[in-house]
Amino acid sequence: MRAMILAAGLGTRLYPLTCDRTKPAVPFLNKPIVAFSVEYLKLHGITDIVVNLHHQPDSVRRALGDGSQYGVNITYSYEPEILGTAGGLDKVRDFLSDDDFVVINGKLITDINLAEAIETHRNRGAIGTMVLRRNAKREHYSNVEIDTNGDIVRFAGFPEALPDTRSLQDEIKALRAVRMNKAGDHLVSVPAEEEDLSAPLMFASIHIMSPKIFNYIPRGVVSDSVRDTYPAAMADGKRVTSYIGRGYWYEFSTLRRYLDISLEFLHREGRANCLGTNSEIEPGALVTDCVLWNRVRVERDATLRRCIIGDDVVIPADTHMEDLVVVRADRVGDIERGTKSGDNIVVPIG
Repeated sequence: MRAMILAAGLGTRLYPLTCDRTKPAVPFLNKPIVAFSVEYLKLHGITDIVVNLHHQPDSVRRALGDGSQYGVNITYSYEPEILGTAGGLDKVRDFLSDDDFVVINGKLITDINLAEAIETHRNRGAIGTMVLRRNAKREHYSNVEIDTNGDIVRFAGFPEALPDTRSLQDEIKALRAVRMNKAGDHLVSVPAEEEDLSAPLMFASIHIMSPKIFNYIPRGVVSDSVRDTYPAAMADGKRVTSYIGRGYWYEFSTLRRYLDISLEFLHREGRANCLGTNSEIEPGALVTDCVLWNRVRVERDATLRRCIIGDDVVIPADTHMEDLVVVRADRVGDIERGTKSGDNIVVPIG
């Protein structure tokens, strides 16, 4: 079985972290997010992988190379113009047309049981299987409705939001407890509270597809798997089914989510900060609940709290910052939001 990792998005909601790299190449705990998808596929025996690229394509190539460091074989499909989730599949249909295959978004980390999802797909003889999960927090993800057989009925609207009585950090703590498996450096879930079966279902950005799905993907045009391909297949009487996954699932869609999820994992390990390679905090500086990328220097008597600091940034002495993202101005180009401060661009974490 082969797989495709989707990594062609622009990552605009993670600006300015995605000015010099695509979202899947952003580091999480000093490892590119997309590497977690590669390891997840490898854990389930999938070693032939294609990754589609568009924005800052070399950032993913540098992160993954040919895949040998992860024990897999990686090839790339560059899209000069974004083709959509189905259009990207069309571009590599020859690579995927011999057997059922997996498609996974390159900006998430999860331990949902992929082997069970594949087994469900094959046992049901489906043309496509969407991995779903309970949207217990009623976040802004489309509802997916299924029938008593588990087959997809329709893609509905968005859930009604829960009362905003908890911070995102509190909500994350209410999810499954997660720890780092030191032996294998994989994320592993441990038992959590009983699942909320009343919560609506949402798509977890993982599919298993039959090569017959290509009969419903037009050649050479932009198209989307959920909006275009699956409805066309279902209208033709083909079975599109579901697997309801359990386990942890994190998607890095905003700056606040990126920071809060990073801190949740750090706190479970008893750490207050994440420091990248050759990053330095000078004596007298106070840094709390921060993510520092590579080659960052925080000078004496600076105070940072809940900040994300990009590669090669110098935080001057006596600076005081909270809930901010700081990146070098020479990595940004046109400033979409935030302000310039010396050599840096400073953006609030909204």
